[in-house]
Amino acid sequence: MLHKNISNYNIILASGSARRQQFFKDLGLDFSIELKPVDEVYPPRLHHFEISDYLAQLKALPFKDKLKPKDILITSDTIVWHNQVALGKPKTPAEAFQMLKSLSNTTHEVITSVCFTTLDFEKTVNSVTKVTFKALTDNEINYYITTYKPFDKAGGYGIQEWIGYIGVTKLEGSYFNVMGLPTDVVYRVLNDIVS
Repeated sequence: MLHKNISNYNIILASGSARRQQFFKDLGLDFSIELKPVDEVYPPRLHHFEISDYLAQLKALPFKDKLKPKDILITSDTIVWHNQVALGKPKTPAEAFQMLKSLSNTTHEVITSVCFTTLDFEKTVNSVTKVTFKALTDNEINYYITTYKPFDKAGGYGIQEWIGYIGVTKLEGSYFNVMGLPTDVVYRVLNDIVS
């Protein structure tokens, strides 16, 4: 149970992701959705969770002068970190293929950062999950890209889809984090804020 005081707050989810919106519903939260466009560009010096932290905070900026006393704004960003490189969302089938080919038969990290912003403070937390793929065949990769069109997903895949069923052999950390939101962390931080 979330702390009873949560009903005194207005939770604003700044995400167009249907998966994140569903997570908030499943957590039993009353929330509104507000979207403001942000150019998701980060300084090249950043590495690992610094990238997703930066982007989650960047997404909060357009809201900062509009927040009211009982508002809690939540912004987030997910990246796939592999071979010291951040994989974002593929723009083309060829790019998605290259991403999945590079993830094949290796372990990578999925990092989601969540930024909580109120009138008084800002807190950013992140969660890291290690995901191991079996050796994927070109046919499996092509079938997945053609059928599921994973162009809205960091690293070019959704673990909850076919490729996750047949390809993921090991997972260390939060499964929901790989889907785009570390629900346990969000629940904990919201309880801390309102209690």
